[in-house]
Amino acid sequence: MDTKEHILAVAQKLVQQRGFNDFSYADIAEEVGIRKASLHHHFATKAELGVALLETYSAQLNNELLRISALPVKADAKLNAYCSLFQSSLQAKCMCLGGMMASDSLTLDKAMLPGLKHFFDLNTEWLAEVLAEGKSQKLFVLTSTAADHARVLLAALEGALLIARATGDHETFDRIVWLLIKSITRKG
Repeated sequence: MDTKEHILAVAQKLVQQRGFNDFSYADIAEEVGIRKASLHHHFATKAELGVALLETYSAQLNNELLRISALPVKADAKLNAYCSLFQSSLQAKCMCLGGMMASDSLTLDKAMLPGLKHFFDLNTEWLAEVLAEGKSQKLFVLTSTAADHARVLLAALEGALLIARATGDHETFDRIVWLLIKSITRKG
């Protein structure tokens, strides 16, 4: 891992644990083992770092979505695999980077907002495809458009992750995921 990748990995962890506004270049420099001036050489501003973080995290997500899409399974199993990405964050004592940045969105540099929107669009578009696939496989019953259900699922997963972290109750997260999936699963 080169220095730039190490900086991004440390910054990602800090954002997922604390939020974008609650870490400094000094925090990153200390953990990476470089001077702040060296950090500024790679990312002149925190906003530049934020843009790079969103690009990197979205690329990581896209790779996971491609991996899940390629699984030789039906849509319900793909949806479960997607939900397990959130479960993995919870187990790692982290939040979704997109969710953490969304909570700071009113104070983020405007240059970061398109990347944040792209992250959420990537999620909802993929979810909508899987939900439509599940509907055509007669696995899911949708009461609105697949895109509407995708937004509801994503919002509920982000919220469930937040509540589980705040309360320390991981079972609540699991129950919410179970209920979300059950609410769209065809009976019988």
